[in-house]
Amino acid sequence: MAELRRRAVHVSGSLLPLAWLFGVVPWLWVEAVLAVGLVVAVGLEALRLTGRVEWWVFDELTREYEQDNPAGYFLYAVGLAVTGLVFEPLVAAPAMLMLTLGDPFSGLLHSGGLSRKPVPVMAATFALCLVLAVTAGVPVLPAAIGALGATLADGLKPVVRGYVIDDNITMPTVAAVGMWIGLRVL
Repeated sequence: MAELRRRAVHVSGSLLPLAWLFGVVPWLWVEAVLAVGLVVAVGLEALRLTGRVEWWVFDELTREYEQDNPAGYFLYAVGLAVTGLVFEPLVAAPAMLMLTLGDPFSGLLHSGGLSRKPVPVMAATFALCLVLAVTAGVPVLPAAIGALGATLADGLKPVVRGYVIDDNITMPTVAAVGMWIGLRVL
C-alpha cells in the first residue's frame, strides 16, 4: 500500500508541467512553484535527517534505505527543480513528465527494487517517455535521445561509493540534457 502512495505522489507532480503544456499557467509560475517546493523540501529533509521532526508521513513514504540518507521525495524535488529552472520549457516539461509518469509506470512493470530492470520493462519505459516528449512538441529524434536517457537513468542504477544514485535526480536531468543536445545538434 505504501508503494502505491509513493507512486501517487510521483504522478501528482505531473500536474505542474501539464498545467504549462495545456496553457493554464505561464512557465514563470512553474519555476516559482519549483523554487518554493525545493526550499520546502530542503527544510523538511534537514529536519527529518537531524531527527528534529518525526512525522508519520516520513515513515510512510520513505523506504528503508532512505532512513539515514536523502529521501526519494527530496531527490524528486531536486530533480524537478533543477530540470525546470535550468532548461527551457520545451525540454523541461517533457523531462519532468518522464520522471512523474515514466518512473511510476516502470515501477509498476517491475518492482524488483534497486536491481537492473529487464529489457522489456526498459523498452516500455522508453516508449512512454518518447510519446510524452513528442506529444509535448519535441521533434522525434531529440525526443528519442531524451527518452533513451530517461530510460537508462531509470533502468540502470549507478552506485558511487556505496550510494545508489537515485533516478529521481537522473531521469529528468539526463532526459533534458539529451533533448537539449538533440535540439541543438540535429
